[in-house]
Amino acid sequence: MPSPKYLKGQLLLDSGQLTGTFFARTVILICQHDAEGAFGLVLNRPTDRKVADALVANLSEELKALPLFVGGPVQPAAMSFLYSDSFLPDANVMGNLSVGHSLDELMDLGESFAPDRQVRLFAGYAGWAPGQLENEIKHHAWLTHPASLDLVFSADPTTLWPAIMRQKGWRQALLSQIPDDPGLN
Repeated sequence: MPSPKYLKGQLLLDSGQLTGTFFARTVILICQHDAEGAFGLVLNRPTDRKVADALVANLSEELKALPLFVGGPVQPAAMSFLYSDSFLPDANVMGNLSVGHSLDELMDLGESFAPDRQVRLFAGYAGWAPGQLENEIKHHAWLTHPASLDLVFSADPTTLWPAIMRQKGWRQALLSQIPDDPGLN
């Protein structure tokens, strides 16, 4: 029997079947996936709030000024952050990309200057019970796509879903052009 295919370090995209749900038109980075379930962060839901609005902590001014993202519907008060650097030998998501949850670790990141470092903070996360994500993929709710640092730290995350969908083929390209509310078309 082949071993299960885990998606850690991959992107999940709404295939078009999730209209009307929290996950409509989302792009999720899978940070952890194993027999115990999956954990991911929505990459394309920035809020109009800054990190300083959500965290009362002694963070660097650079971190306080970053936009806060909605990472998913689970535990909206839980904080997670993604960070990359030009050389991150202990990266825990994919090459040169890690996820963290500790305020102390975030404060340490803010105190050390690194010109190539990128950081993105999230409130909440997306989570799946054992076998749940595999079942949703089997029912075509999600498409997968290789993750890259450029996609994870996209300069315009609000256009991430349609941009990736256009790369997936003509059906997905057409789907990406449909307005959120087709009644407005």
